[in-house]
Amino acid sequence: MKKTHYISADIFDLQKIMEITENNLNLKLSEEARLNIQKCRGYLDEKLSSSSKPFYGINTGFGSLCNVKISGEHLSKLQENLVMSHACGTGDKVPVEVVKLMLLLKIQSLSYGHSGVQLQTVERLIDLYNNDIIPVVYTQGSLGASGDLAPLAHLALPLLGKGEVYVNGTIKTSAEVLKHYDWEPIQLKAKEGLALLNGTQFMNAYGVYCVLKSYKLSYLADLIGALSIDAFDCRVEPFNKLIHLIRPHRGQVKTAERVLAFLEDSEIADKDKKQVQDPYSFRCIPQVHGASKDTLAFVRKVFKTEMNSVTDNPNIFSEEDEIISGGNFHGQPLALALDYLGIAMAEIGNISERRTYQLISGQRGLPAFLVNDPGLNSGLMIPQYTAASIVSQNKQLASPASVDSIVSSNGQEDHVSMGANAATKCLKIVDNVERILAIELLNASQALEFKRPLTSSKAIEDLVGAYRTEVPFINEDRILHDDIEKSIVFIDNFKLTEKMLCD
Repeated sequence: MKKTHYISADIFDLQKIMEITENNLNLKLSEEARLNIQKCRGYLDEKLSSSSKPFYGINTGFGSLCNVKISGEHLSKLQENLVMSHACGTGDKVPVEVVKLMLLLKIQSLSYGHSGVQLQTVERLIDLYNNDIIPVVYTQGSLGASGDLAPLAHLALPLLGKGEVYVNGTIKTSAEVLKHYDWEPIQLKAKEGLALLNGTQFMNAYGVYCVLKSYKLSYLADLIGALSIDAFDCRVEPFNKLIHLIRPHRGQVKTAERVLAFLEDSEIADKDKKQVQDPYSFRCIPQVHGASKDTLAFVRKVFKTEMNSVTDNPNIFSEEDEIISGGNFHGQPLALALDYLGIAMAEIGNISERRTYQLISGQRGLPAFLVNDPGLNSGLMIPQYTAASIVSQNKQLASPASVDSIVSSNGQEDHVSMGANAATKCLKIVDNVERILAIELLNASQALEFKRPLTSSKAIEDLVGAYRTEVPFINEDRILHDDIEKSIVFIDNFKLTEKMLCD
């Protein structure tokens, strides 16, 4: 029987999301969350029955139609029309893992009792999550400002028995799935469509997913970088803590400590070196990887705040007897953070490719292109081309989306964050970095074999030993696409631990 996570006002963080997703926990509303949702909905119903005052999106039109008053008998239809008309997504389908995070984050945000939704609406979202009924959502359509309108409309369609969902990896109509579970479509009440569509859960889910993956890749960049250090017969003095304590950026200090720990008791690291200095891509690992770590820590803080926030509009404050239309749906904080993360991770890939380039250069006792009989064999000449092409693509993708804006809704929504575009390209950058690191691992593990009979550290030898069960040493030319793909899978299967999140 699955364990349960209770949705509440307790602080939500990456460790909690890891616990929920890694252990496939069911969700359930705490009594506190149920009361908050019911209290807010009861207040709103009472307010609408006792007042003729216009409230944006509750009894008015939307966007530039905000001054059009809607009569009471049409308020439910208004919300249903909103969901259907805004389901304008296109492009690639959002990865299922990201959509499931969208569900989780939307449920969390609605649970605080400032959105005016019915209890049964939130419980149906929980039913979808717990039964792995994942809405089909598309990557294109959000400006990241009035909330992620189009993606969240597709997320909400199954509540109405419309749209499509994934069930056991197969796409089915929502109507078919509701019938299978004997669920009636939700009849949305005033404000509910807007509560479901306004919000930053598309950007937020991408951000959480990218941050979690980036922590893993940051750790692996240090580990694979340490392997390359020994494979290229580098000096360890640049990692001495004395250097980093006089320029104590936290990420820099942590990276130097980690690399030294990875290289502890390495015979290769301990032997005398002929060269006085090493190239920057090895010597400056603490400074470059460390700066990306510090960026990651900042971005993590932004998304922690966001996943504990209410981001729809208008916001309902029953205790204060206020319904206030504001702009919490605007994605600017997330757009800037996603662009910053993309730049930081692109640099992890950039320096990794430079190490790969050095490893195949025929220096430090290594054969050209890391293969016996170079000339007859091209060896690892071309994987570096592949890494270089991916690095250049990341440079193009790292151009910030958040400096762009475009007018929408007849000028009512005249500044937008473009955070959704920042989100989707950030994930592309992060996935690209995984590929670049996989190519460095392929090269560095090959180079290490030419240092035998000397051995590296236990941490490095354990890494290479596990890797060798998937990708054997390259004695002569073979189809290297297969080796690269196996290397990517090896990295992808590397499990993120809570300790990595604490570093």
